[in-house]
Amino acid sequence: MLHNLTEPIHEQMEPDSELHEECGVFGIYDFSGENVASTIYYGLFALQHRGQESCGIAVSDTQGPKGKVLSHKGMGLVNEVFTAEHMAQLKGDIGIGHVRYSTAGGSTRENAQPLVLNYIKGTLALAHNGNLINTPQLRRELELGGSIFQTTIDTEVVAYHIARERVRTRNVEEAVANAMKKLKGAYSLIIMSPRKLIGARDPYGFRPLCIGKRDNAYILASETCALDTIGAEYIRDVEPGEIVTITPKNGIESNRSMCFPPERQCETARCVFEYIYFGRADSRLDGVSVYDSRIRAGRFLAKDSPVDADLVVGVPESGNVAALGYSLESGIPYGMAFMKNSYVGRTFIKPGQSSRESSVRVKLNVLRDAVEGKRVIMIDDSIVRGTTSDRIVRMLRDAGAKEVHMRVSSPPFLYPCYFGTDVPAREQLIAYNREIEDIRKIIGADTLAYLRMDRLPELTEGLPICNGCFTGKYPMDPPQEDIRGDYEH
Repeated sequence: MLHNLTEPIHEQMEPDSELHEECGVFGIYDFSGENVASTIYYGLFALQHRGQESCGIAVSDTQGPKGKVLSHKGMGLVNEVFTAEHMAQLKGDIGIGHVRYSTAGGSTRENAQPLVLNYIKGTLALAHNGNLINTPQLRRELELGGSIFQTTIDTEVVAYHIARERVRTRNVEEAVANAMKKLKGAYSLIIMSPRKLIGARDPYGFRPLCIGKRDNAYILASETCALDTIGAEYIRDVEPGEIVTITPKNGIESNRSMCFPPERQCETARCVFEYIYFGRADSRLDGVSVYDSRIRAGRFLAKDSPVDADLVVGVPESGNVAALGYSLESGIPYGMAFMKNSYVGRTFIKPGQSSRESSVRVKLNVLRDAVEGKRVIMIDDSIVRGTTSDRIVRMLRDAGAKEVHMRVSSPPFLYPCYFGTDVPAREQLIAYNREIEDIRKIIGADTLAYLRMDRLPELTEGLPICNGCFTGKYPMDPPQEDIRGDYEH
């Protein structure tokens, strides 16, 4: 039984040229029977950087009627969607939450997560971070069996396949394992059944997922910063290809061979942009500090692409730590050139394309006193289409910067991403079919340099990574057609 507390839909701003990740997930099971909704709220707050378009919470009382799920979700930021009244109604000792960003065409309340299914075995709630590449085939299989879809997200396809498998398996873990054998692509899943909390990660480990503990409660979360925010202790990361089941009787049970026996296990391929951009600087992903990764990136840029200047600055937020690394390596002073409006989410009303320039200025303003008359090195995490970089360089010049040297803490984007990062088709990428000097002229910088490809493995301390968006070499064969605008999550 699903009880849904509705929320009005907000206007949404059009997609811009910044890079975006797709989702953050959070789950908790309190064995003491305490209500968990407020903890999920603060966990999602810590993961807000992973998605600002929609969010949701689903909870259940394991001591109450079996299968009764209370749910609320809506468009907007966590503090916009959830009021004190909503939180008071979400009573339960087990629950999951989700924050979402979508690419163009799929930002609707129906596509917000978690998804809650009522089926013959009871209820199933699911939150997903990542992107599948075989969604059309999986969806078609379900449609031929009579399934009717309420969303355009691949998460619903995953949920239906788990539900269908559950009808013929002994428990929900086996159903998840059987479904995982069919899924191709990136997925970190948190699943809530009436008496279990389950976490699962794809065999490549594209997207992060970690386990924490606070008092008598166990937590699953996309990043460790969410554990820190709620005062939980980090236990470990969910391993690529692993399913973990959390119950009061057995605590944490792990199974890797259920869906991926040793002969089917593959080399892992974590998304390198989790370290360059997506992860919050205070998180550790698979044991590697995001902060340290970005410091190293900045140091590498200073070593490989030095330039004489008076000041090193970062484009907030992810460029700041790399800028500090550049400063530490080069000896050039680190400073702050931008004021960021922290209250601008991705839900403010934007009338149309003509206001695109002002939308950048709403988010960022230059500190004239910091840059006037100075040679400035500006560090950013990436250049996608180039329009944002062009405006920021111009803003620095308008504020009196004598020179603007741009350094990028990633290599140039040359190929799209199919695994949950909003990297568009090649034709929309500024680096496609252009030399670096051509890009420099377009964005108006005095000099431009990117992080070298051979530096990437050092960012993750040797953890195997996916760098397909730079090289076109993906851990698995990409889809024949780009379906990302049709089946998102």
